[in-house]
Amino acid sequence: MAKVVVVTSGKGGVGKTTTTAALGAAIAEMGKNVCVVDFDVGLRNLDLVMGAERRVVYDLINVVQGDAKLAQALIRDKRVDTLSLLPASQTRDKDNLTLEGVGKLMDELHERFDYVVCDSPAGIERGATLAMRHADIAVVVTNPEVSSVRDSDRIIGLLDAKTARAERGERIEKHLLLTRYDQTRAERGDMLKVDDVLEILSIPLLGIVPESTDVLRASNLGTPVTLADNQSAPARAYRDAARRLMGETIEMTIPGDRKSLFGRFFGRRAA
Repeated sequence: MAKVVVVTSGKGGVGKTTTTAALGAAIAEMGKNVCVVDFDVGLRNLDLVMGAERRVVYDLINVVQGDAKLAQALIRDKRVDTLSLLPASQTRDKDNLTLEGVGKLMDELHERFDYVVCDSPAGIERGATLAMRHADIAVVVTNPEVSSVRDSDRIIGLLDAKTARAERGERIEKHLLLTRYDQTRAERGDMLKVDDVLEILSIPLLGIVPESTDVLRASNLGTPVTLADNQSAPARAYRDAARRLMGETIEMTIPGDRKSLFGRFFGRRAA
């Protein structure tokens, strides 16, 4: 049975799609059978980041509405054979997603894959709540700025109220991924420090991805950043985050700072 991971945030533009592709590719490279699913119906960017936009025939809506079988819509990655993509639709809207249809889809994905990584649309509307509904684990992506952190706090509340686990009286496993972090700017007070973000959100820190042009370059090439250049700082940060997500204990440092964060942050448990 698969573990279902939702990559979510309250604010757009924080790096959810980049994170979905990077984590999915990294986990697949470690030998797990992974499917990344684009729930951002109407926009459909995950296929671009994965370099599969020309290969889309059927999509998430076709499968949910029964117009195509899951096997027809899945796109196998050409670089990592244990990685697949289920793209979103560009021509439909989120109202075409039904609770029953998404439930049946997730049941089938559960049987086929080890990990299902869902790219959630930003915000708190229908698409976002359906993307998180069947999740076992949530990766809350935030930038070190007040509006992004505030919106992520709202999402954490939804994860504890609107998921299937919440309805069963269980808690979803939640992790924070801090993206576009610049230690120099944080020290100047131009953005929040890691301590500040963790104090507000109070969930375990999964990783810190530094601000880097490598992320944009990889996206423009249609390649997950973990596959584009495995020695780049963002690639290393995402690979370490993927290993932590799978249960490994890995020391964490702030990019640009040699001081370890392991003892201070990594051991925190979800609220």
